[in-house]
Amino acid sequence: MWSLFIKYLSVFSGSMLKFIFGPVAGVSFGLSFLETFTLTVLGMMATVIIITYAGGDVRRRIFSRFFKNKKTFTPRNRKVVRIWRKYGMWGVAMLTPLLFSPPGGSIIAVSFGEKKGKILTSMLVSAIVWSLFFSGIITYFGEKAIQLFS
Repeated sequence: MWSLFIKYLSVFSGSMLKFIFGPVAGVSFGLSFLETFTLTVLGMMATVIIITYAGGDVRRRIFSRFFKNKKTFTPRNRKVVRIWRKYGMWGVAMLTPLLFSPPGGSIIAVSFGEKKGKILTSMLVSAIVWSLFFSGIITYFGEKAIQLFS
């Protein structure tokens, strides 16, 4: 019982920090596709919800305390602005699991002042799509690799 709980918690918390950790951990722990998929989506969405509802205040406090003289237009910031202008919230949401990680994508969305409902909807769709893709690919090729080397 506790070992299953630890496995679930590991997949959930791993996908909170870096999306790909969820499917990799789920397959390595021997969880089913459905378990891996569900925990990965829930982990990403937990981060998105926390940052969306607490992100503005936390961001202001951190920036006012630690980054008083931070440059506004760095090369990285320019890329983020370019992506936001070109693709909007849906583009950032779809790139979050690949490039930004759940905390990064959520902070970008909150920083640009996007509505909370749109952040949650687009991030949920992105989490479902990418979790289906990654969990499916890793589950399929993970089993094939085990059979190949057994």
